[in-house]
Amino acid sequence: MLWKRKAASIVLGVGLLLAGCSEEEATPEEESSPPEQQEEDTTDENNKEYAFRYPLTGVGSDDEIKGRSVAVMINNDIHARPQTGLPEADIVYEILTEGNITRFLAIFQSNPPEEVGPVRSARDYFMDIAKGFNSLYIAHGFSTEAKVLSDNGYVDNINGMYYDGTLFYRSSERQAPHNSYTTFENIEKGAEKLRFDMGELPPSLSFMTDSDVEEIIGETAENVMVTYNSPLYDVIYEYDPESEKYKRFTNGEQTVDHQSGEPVLLDNIVILEAPHQVVDNKGRRDIDFSTGGEAYLVQKGKWKKIEWKNVDGRILPYENGQPAKLVTGKTWINVIPDNPGLTQSVSFEAITS
Repeated sequence: MLWKRKAASIVLGVGLLLAGCSEEEATPEEESSPPEQQEEDTTDENNKEYAFRYPLTGVGSDDEIKGRSVAVMINNDIHARPQTGLPEADIVYEILTEGNITRFLAIFQSNPPEEVGPVRSARDYFMDIAKGFNSLYIAHGFSTEAKVLSDNGYVDNINGMYYDGTLFYRSSERQAPHNSYTTFENIEKGAEKLRFDMGELPPSLSFMTDSDVEEIIGETAENVMVTYNSPLYDVIYEYDPESEKYKRFTNGEQTVDHQSGEPVLLDNIVILEAPHQVVDNKGRRDIDFSTGGEAYLVQKGKWKKIEWKNVDGRILPYENGQPAKLVTGKTWINVIPDNPGLTQSVSFEAITS
């Protein structure tokens, strides 16, 4: 099994050098396509033409596509795994919060799950990304900076600090703060109560045609390791040639849905570096997403070096000055500190038993 494997050669990364510290919940506490859905005559793998495509996955549909995206803060503490709802996410951003602990911003639009969680507290840089996608932002708790943004209406949001026991509920299987969940039915109720407009689609990403996919070039990426300086949060992606998708593993365990056991399967992986700075004694961070930088794009068993840009709040891959085309399907974006950076924190070495 994967968790019994070890690297066959020394990986490129030496790990992040930042000190870990435990997380604490706050107390009550391209240019890409326009927002309208795309009408295209490109075909999918069975050569069927579709009038419409989902904006965040590129998957075709005969029916008109409607619905605002919803961005949910999902806990990645070891006590919160396996999570619920991740396999249905169109895009997931994985970013450090306190210490070496990562947290997920899971963006749903094409196929929202019934239940999602554990839901965790807001951070300002996650709110920026949610706003960029015009998403309704779901969290439970705040950092100090995030609460200021929330109180001032920076982004439409529903927070479990105000709706614990109503729109949010606690699972008896886990202990707080790793047991907050909500449903998309409750999210819709909350949006209606707060009079949030849920009709506008998010801006569309750029996707490949079938012929584009056949021409993907790059170095071999059958296995990808992303180091966050802790085996509890280090990530391995393993390419499955049969499905032509990547499986995701953390701490030796495959990322699957807690309820159904359905695995997270990915078509695009973006790994990017950005400046990180610890800003308080709890280890909270300020991350500079304003200037862009270097990134790796992983697709269909290949990887190549590209760049990333901030496009109106969305952190997206670019190649040769243009939006990088994604394979139709789901995308996971890992953000790592620029010190030590991509070359020391990411490895494409083969993993053998």
